[in-house]
Amino acid sequence: MSDKNRRVSVTILDKEYQVACGPEEKQALVTAAADLDSRMRAVRRTGGIVGLDRIAVMVALNLCHELHQAQAELNTRSEAIAPEALERILKKIEGALDKARED
Repeated sequence: MSDKNRRVSVTILDKEYQVACGPEEKQALVTAAADLDSRMRAVRRTGGIVGLDRIAVMVALNLCHELHQAQAELNTRSEAIAPEALERILKKIEGALDKARED
């Protein structure tokens, strides 16, 4: 293990895991592990899913679904913003050209 990557201990559903990460990533890893633990506990509380592997798969599916929704929303926003941004750029160019013509 290099000096750059240190092992960080995280606990998920009462099981401890050692994960290698750089010091600049430690807080994000700890936060992600706490979020994962919370989500897995919520799935386990429903009582419909038993077994760590099945709980993990359900949480992974939910996270992937949330990621796809966020990406779709970002794409939609980007498409909506793009014409406005292009219009602003065009106005700046036209203004610069008008100023250059005056000089």
